Amino acid sequence: MSVTPPSAREFLAAASPGTRVVVRYRIDGGFTDALGDLLECGVTDCTVRTRTADVVIHLDRVVAAKQVPPPPARRSPRTAG
Repeated sequence: MSVTPPSAREFLAAASPGTRVVVRYRIDGGFTDALGDLLECGVTDCTVRTRTADVVIHLDRVVAAKQVPPPPARRSPRTAG
Protein backbone atom coordinates (compact mmCIF):
# COMPACT_ATOMS: atom_id res chain seq x y z
CA MET A 1 0.00 0.00 0.00
CA SER A 2 1.55 3.32 -1.03
CA VAL A 3 0.86 6.57 0.73
CA THR A 4 0.39 9.63 -1.45
CA PRO A 5 2.29 12.62 -0.06
CA PRO A 6 0.21 15.73 0.57
CA SER A 7 -0.02 18.31 -2.20
CA ALA A 8 1.83 21.58 -1.70
CA ARG A 9 -1.44 23.29 -0.76
CA GLU A 10 -2.30 20.54 1.74
CA PHE A 11 1.18 20.76 3.25
CA LEU A 12 0.92 24.54 3.69
CA ALA A 13 -2.60 24.31 5.16
CA ALA A 14 -1.45 21.71 7.71
CA ALA A 15 1.90 23.33 8.62
CA SER A 16 2.07 25.25 11.89
CA PRO A 17 2.84 28.95 11.81
CA GLY A 18 6.57 29.40 12.37
CA THR A 19 7.49 26.35 10.30
CA ARG A 20 10.49 27.11 8.07
CA VAL A 21 9.45 26.41 4.48
CA VAL A 22 10.43 26.89 0.88
CA VAL A 23 7.56 27.57 -1.53
CA ARG A 24 7.98 27.50 -5.31
CA TYR A 25 5.35 29.46 -7.20
CA ARG A 26 4.58 30.81 -10.65
CA ILE A 27 5.35 34.40 -11.61
CA ASP A 28 5.12 36.12 -14.98
CA GLY A 29 7.82 34.51 -17.10
CA GLY A 30 8.63 31.53 -14.86
CA PHE A 31 8.93 30.49 -11.24
CA THR A 32 10.45 31.83 -8.04
CA ASP A 33 10.94 30.59 -4.48
CA ALA A 34 10.14 32.05 -1.08
CA LEU A 35 12.31 30.71 1.76
CA GLY A 36 11.44 31.60 5.32
CA ASP A 37 8.96 31.15 8.14
CA LEU A 38 5.34 30.42 7.36
CA LEU A 39 3.27 33.13 9.05
CA GLU A 40 -0.17 31.91 8.02
CA CYS A 41 -2.06 29.96 5.41
CA GLY A 42 -5.63 30.84 4.53
CA VAL A 43 -8.11 29.60 1.97
CA THR A 44 -6.65 31.56 -0.96
CA ASP A 45 -3.10 32.52 0.02
CA CYS A 46 -0.22 32.03 2.43
CA THR A 47 2.35 34.41 3.86
CA VAL A 48 6.05 33.57 4.20
CA ARG A 49 8.44 35.84 6.14
CA THR A 50 11.70 35.87 4.17
CA ARG A 51 14.90 37.69 5.18
CA THR A 52 13.80 40.78 3.25
CA ALA A 53 9.99 40.92 3.40
CA ASP A 54 6.71 39.16 4.09
CA VAL A 55 5.65 37.50 0.83
CA VAL A 56 1.97 36.82 0.17
CA ILE A 57 1.57 33.92 -2.26
CA HIS A 58 -1.71 32.99 -3.92
CA LEU A 59 -2.18 29.25 -3.47
CA ASP A 60 -3.31 28.86 -7.10
CA ARG A 61 0.27 29.77 -8.11
CA VAL A 62 2.04 27.32 -5.76
CA VAL A 63 3.66 24.35 -7.50
CA ALA A 64 5.75 22.92 -4.63
CA ALA A 65 6.33 23.44 -0.93
CA LYS A 66 8.25 21.65 1.80
CA GLN A 67 9.66 22.09 5.27
CA VAL A 68 13.36 22.96 5.43
CA PRO A 69 15.87 22.91 8.30
CA PRO A 70 16.75 26.07 10.22
CA PRO A 71 19.40 28.33 8.70
CA PRO A 72 23.01 27.65 9.67
CA ALA A 73 24.42 29.66 12.56
CA ARG A 74 26.10 32.88 11.55
CA ARG A 75 29.87 32.79 11.61
CA SER A 76 31.87 35.15 13.80
CA PRO A 77 33.39 38.11 11.96
CA ARG A 78 37.01 37.67 11.05
CA THR A 79 39.54 39.79 12.85
CA ALA A 80 42.66 41.21 11.25
CA GLY A 81 45.62 39.19 12.28
